[in-house]
Amino acid sequence: MPRMKEDVLQTFLKEPHVGVIASLRQDGLPYTVPVWWLHDEGVFWLTGTTNRVWCKQLKSDPRCSLCIEALAPLPGHVGIDGTVEALELPAFDIWPISRQLAEKYVGRNDPSNDEAVDAFFANMQTEPRLLFRLTPSTWRAIDMRVYQGKKADREFQDKGA
Repeated sequence: MPRMKEDVLQTFLKEPHVGVIASLRQDGLPYTVPVWWLHDEGVFWLTGTTNRVWCKQLKSDPRCSLCIEALAPLPGHVGIDGTVEALELPAFDIWPISRQLAEKYVGRNDPSNDEAVDAFFANMQTEPRLLFRLTPSTWRAIDMRVYQGKKADREFQDKGA
């Protein structure tokens, strides 16, 4: 499978695509929810509130997967398996990274959104928030513009099945 070229991957990771985090329930079944994420220096940052189910699950069992897919502007898929570390106030200042997340998703690199970013970030600071630092152990990155499927999938399709 063609891996995403590094420059394409870096461009893809800067885009505000919504990801889906899979945490584990107590019975071992996966639990998935959409999340905002930020990639910085090889790790992924996620923010949530302490009362959310997925946050409680990640604090209990740090194993997880993050799936990021997009059709535009660059069609691609990035999948990450790894573990998280929960970071909370006052031991860790969660606000600079939380602000970057608000700027990425609310601001979208448009200065006309600055007031909306400020309002969103101010609201974030009223909630019992924490950050998760996701350290990847496995990466999958596919540039869907060049992906043609696995050989076995193509052969199956050629048989008219």
